[in-house]
Amino acid sequence: MNEFKALVVRENESKITHQIEQINEDMLSEGNVLIKVMYSSVNYKDMLAVQAKGGVVRNYPMIPGIDLSGEIVKSEDPKFSVGQKVLVTGYKMGMTKTGGFSEYAKVPSSWVIPLPDKLTLKNAMVYGTAGFTAALSINELEKNGMKDNLNSRILVTGATGGVGSISLQILSKIGYTNITAIVRKTKQIEVAKKLGANNVILLEDFDFSKKLLAEEKFDYILDTVGGELISKLLPYVSYQGSVSLCGNAGGNKLDTTVLPFILRGINLLGIDSVNVSNEIRLSVWNKLSDDWDVADSLLFNEVSFNELSDTLNSLKEGKHLGRSIVRINEV
Repeated sequence: MNEFKALVVRENESKITHQIEQINEDMLSEGNVLIKVMYSSVNYKDMLAVQAKGGVVRNYPMIPGIDLSGEIVKSEDPKFSVGQKVLVTGYKMGMTKTGGFSEYAKVPSSWVIPLPDKLTLKNAMVYGTAGFTAALSINELEKNGMKDNLNSRILVTGATGGVGSISLQILSKIGYTNITAIVRKTKQIEVAKKLGANNVILLEDFDFSKKLLAEEKFDYILDTVGGELISKLLPYVSYQGSVSLCGNAGGNKLDTTVLPFILRGINLLGIDSVNVSNEIRLSVWNKLSDDWDVADSLLFNEVSFNELSDTLNSLKEGKHLGRSIVRINEV
């Protein structure tokens, strides 16, 4: 194979740099499937991967990119064929194994998901890990009773962020009628309503109780924040309700008591999008391509491969708005 382009992160005398380079297949991690990457997406974890002490990359050089979609050009696994459209998210791609910010990627076949018939390569990355995590969260809440009542009182935290905003749109699309969003800024109220929230709470207006068990306000909470906020919200979950946890932007610590669990029987559902089984992955991606399909309503920005570094820098500086997908090869 001739040389091709990739965004490469290098460490030189403890200084971390990244730029687009011409590389060859020898620089890719081991894997039995070679994919021509058409699209990737820009995630917070990808931005950390190009920073010193970002906590994502430990061995250099590395090609970041935790998501990709594309076409197979070589496969040693008979389950996959040349020309087949596929997607890959999670595992250690873009962290300890070279990832999607490259015109070609090599991965183990066990990581590869056949692209659902109704999903395009582009829309797969419009969802990316954020959309997949949102769908995983909803899937687990439905398995724990939420599906039985479309009028269940559902609260979404981090409602205008990547996972939260997609969650609101999916919940609204599939018919839930009592969705509450909690937001931190006044300007986010109208945004959350447009995304599908029936009710919006401004965080500073929420009167948090000091009681160990408070009034039952929510049957289900889809939490994307973690930390202090979800700790304070647990006492408001109703009897046999459930809470899904998928993020830690608000901190890693969960400060609570056992009372919501032993007196109200609530369920705490951990959501992992990195190592979840392929059986679950395929089921969730099929939902995202069909009954849960909100790809056409998601706001995103498409950038070229050459604009990727600028996009990562904007994300670091807090100037990046919405989701961005990267066009790696011309389709």
